[in-house]
Amino acid sequence: MATDANFVKFIVDQLAGIDSISSKKMFGEYAIYCEGKVVALVCDNQLFIKQTKGGREFVGDITEASPYPGAKLCFLIEDKLEDQEWMQSLINITANELPIPKIKKAKTKKESKQFQTK
Repeated sequence: MATDANFVKFIVDQLAGIDSISSKKMFGEYAIYCEGKVVALVCDNQLFIKQTKGGREFVGDITEASPYPGAKLCFLIEDKLEDQEWMQSLINITANELPIPKIKKAKTKKESKQFQTK
């Protein structure tokens, strides 16, 4: 089941107090970005926030689940979706602890041709 765009809009609206929040559709589901870092995934109309040490200390006892088969466990946010201040705090903590994404090097023409079929 793909995520409803209205649910993603609700999540992004809840995080509107944070600068540089955005979402991107990926394979029928969505990634939530903060400061260019993927901090959460929205899959099957559920919010999964990446685990960090500070995030765990903040949330305490919480359900952990995988957003899709084979993915790492994340914090599954269920009861706190309406608590805008709590959500923004958790996202800020998470973004501050996650590393800056590595810039991917552009493929050269030679590398691109290796993947073309004849």
